[in-house]
Amino acid sequence: MPASPSRPRMPLALYALTAGAFGIGTTEFVIMGLLMQVSADLQVSIAAAGMLISGYALGVFVGAPLLTAASGRLPRKAVLVALMVLFTLGNLACALAPGYEWLMVARVATALAHGTFFGVGAVVATGLVGEDRKASAISIMFTGLTVATLLGVPAGAWLGLEYGWRATFWAVTAIGILATVVIATLVPADRSAPTPLALREEIRIIARPQVLLGLLMTVLGFGGMFTVYTYIQPLLTQVTGFADAAVSPILLVFGVGMIVGNLLGGRLADKRLAAALLGTLAALSLVMGLMTFVLHSQVGMVVFTGLLGATAFATVSPLQLWVLQKADGAASLASSLNIGAFNLGNASGAWLGGVVISQGLGFTALPWVAALVPASAFAVAWFAIGGKRERANPPVCANAA
Repeated sequence: MPASPSRPRMPLALYALTAGAFGIGTTEFVIMGLLMQVSADLQVSIAAAGMLISGYALGVFVGAPLLTAASGRLPRKAVLVALMVLFTLGNLACALAPGYEWLMVARVATALAHGTFFGVGAVVATGLVGEDRKASAISIMFTGLTVATLLGVPAGAWLGLEYGWRATFWAVTAIGILATVVIATLVPADRSAPTPLALREEIRIIARPQVLLGLLMTVLGFGGMFTVYTYIQPLLTQVTGFADAAVSPILLVFGVGMIVGNLLGGRLADKRLAAALLGTLAALSLVMGLMTFVLHSQVGMVVFTGLLGATAFATVSPLQLWVLQKADGAASLASSLNIGAFNLGNASGAWLGGVVISQGLGFTALPWVAALVPASAFAVAWFAIGGKRERANPPVCANAA
């Protein structure tokens, strides 16, 4: 059927941003399917290998505000292309890493591009569509992350199993080159260079209570998810009893859940942001709590792995749109900071999961401990909203690309 005049097709440039998100999402998440190979090859513990996730996430958290502030007066397209070049070189360094320390440094360097890419990209994405489709535009760009989990991460885990973990990073380097070309070709040049506020004024906007509460929701929401997902490989093999070869297909199920949840979250947030925020955080906590009771059921774990992906990524667009709305006037910096908050949640989740394991509680304790974290994010969201549900979203003021 032809597209309805009231719902025009999304611009092609939006899918170019999705291509970049795919490359970045692959390198962020693929290490989770390689923990055991990296641990054995570099002669470090699984917990130490898990810190490669935390190191990447902290690199995003630090790099997002710094690079966004430094590039604030540059054309956004040029910024996006430069960030993809940095990303590609960082993955090349990972593939060539002679030891654990070098790999950690290369991962952190790669991560510096992550937050600013998604932060600036989200502002560009919302500038390409009308007011009633901004959350959906964000969700489409973030679909690159979900497709990375559906295709890139399982393929990377398979490559690591068959040819060694370095082969995975060589493949991601090739993806980075391709994504750089696609963005340079399809994203339109800026009509004019952005004219951001003075940094002091942007910081004043970011310091608004509603913005800070939004960032806290993001940290807590994804902190819970990564308490479980960071250790999904040993959880599936050592607790549920799956063979190593089964991990990649199960990660495919997680990826399908992510895609469905991400797109659903965008549609819900376009209609009623407050309800979407509360509902998705509550669903995420509930799924992780119930996962505790199916850890020894192979069918149950496959189902709940998919539900984990769906509920976790249903929160992405509501969380990102909340921060963009509450930080009117400092959209790029706020958007990048929220990406940093997602990754601070990733790092804290990986750390919390490591503490649970090292303190002797074991892998079986991960889901119920993790469920408490997004439950606290729900409480923060309820406080921020004031217990009132919005009738409609206020407009987002974001500069066009």
